[in-house]
Amino acid sequence: QVQLVESGGGLVQPGGSLRLSCAASGSIFSISAMGWYRQAPGKERDWVASISSDGRTSYPDSVKGRFTISRDNAKNTLYLQMNSLKPEDTAVYYCNRLSPRLGWGQGTQVTVSS
Repeated sequence: QVQLVESGGGLVQPGGSLRLSCAASGSIFSISAMGWYRQAPGKERDWVASISSDGRTSYPDSVKGRFTISRDNAKNTLYLQMNSLKPEDTAVYYCNRLSPRLGWGQGTQVTVSS
C-alpha cells in the first residue's frame, strides 16, 4: 500500500515563499505521473501542478509562473516550490498520483496572511 506524506506548509506573508515535500512509499513513484492539489475551506479540491514520470510539467493559469513542481525519483519525493504567494493560495495542499489516484494523505496547511 503506497502512502503519501506531505510536509513543509506553514504561515507566510503575501509575497513569500514555501517549499512543500511529498514523501511516497513503495516502488511505483518513479513510473507515475504525480500532482499537487489544494483544498480551501468550503471549496472543492483543485489541481495545482503535475509532473510526468520523465519530468514534463503542467500548471493551471492561477499558479503558472509562481509555482514549480519537481521530483527526485531516487528519494521517492515530490516537491512544490511556491513563490510570490497570495492570500488566495491559502489551503491544505495534497499530493497524489494522477491516475489512478491513491489514498489521500493528511495534507499540509499553507496559510498566506499578513
